[in-house]
Amino acid sequence: MKRQNVRTLSLVVCTFTYLLIGAAVFDALESDTESKRWEVLSDMKNGLVRKYNITPEDYHMIEIVIIENKPHKAGPQWKFAGAFYFATVVLAMIGYGHSTPVTVGGKAFCMAYAMVGIPLGLVMFQSIGERLNKFASVVIRRAKCYLRCNTTEATEMNLMFATGMLSSIIITTGAAVFSRYEGWSYFDSFYYCFVTLTTIGFGDYVALQNDQALTSKPGYVALSLVFILFGLAVVAASINLLVLRFMTMQAEEAREEDKDGSKTVIPIDGHIIASRQRSHEDQASVCSCNCLGNKTYESGALLPPTVPHHELLDHSLCTELIERASV
Repeated sequence: MKRQNVRTLSLVVCTFTYLLIGAAVFDALESDTESKRWEVLSDMKNGLVRKYNITPEDYHMIEIVIIENKPHKAGPQWKFAGAFYFATVVLAMIGYGHSTPVTVGGKAFCMAYAMVGIPLGLVMFQSIGERLNKFASVVIRRAKCYLRCNTTEATEMNLMFATGMLSSIIITTGAAVFSRYEGWSYFDSFYYCFVTLTTIGFGDYVALQNDQALTSKPGYVALSLVFILFGLAVVAASINLLVLRFMTMQAEEAREEDKDGSKTVIPIDGHIIASRQRSHEDQASVCSCNCLGNKTYESGALLPPTVPHHELLDHSLCTELIERASV
């Protein structure tokens, strides 16, 4: 089995093992809390139904009204500011789910917009990531020259460390800002920033959804959009380094496999002849049949005169064995 196939199979097995481990951990951490929350909510529901004598139909209607009214707490979602925020979320593939189109035309345009916008966004973020890596490499080289290090070149580890530090600074700073404006705890804000910049986008925490923020706080809206776009560009820089490293590993393994497969070992009468693999046209037969092709060389030998001597164990021995094999 080829090395690349082994690596792919290993990645599949490791990924599914990681999924199983994650499922077990989340089950242990969240299952009991979910059951307790459900019991509390059920008791509250039954108490409200008994206290106000609410029918099941009326209660279901109240649920719909509350759920549908939640996005409007931030103000109009489809005016220009809210629509621009939604378009940014679509292009960045975050998908909070805080607001969604309800008309047929809006849904159709959303699909068409995403088909063009998502590839465009990926290329843009990747290009910005490459420029950031280039800038980081220049800074690292100058810093090494200033510190008089033995090597002044920026290695992959240096770049990954730099982009990782920049990502950490962006997330921690953004967490502080959102904690102040949204009233979340710092840990919840940090969780929101991480979920946003990794494009997971659960939607349990969404900025700009309180106190008419989309219309009354334009500076905060601009800050949120800059955080998303610049943060995703920095994350793309880190991903760009990982992709380049993976492609380099693939290219190196492919060259090694080609090098290993460029020679064949032919046992004849207990002797081993190592030769290069050749096409049908490059082979010739000393007998009258066409088993090894019709092409001959001026010397009448099976191999061309330009074969290096290191590819044969012994030239005279090989000639003797070839003549015996062809009779």
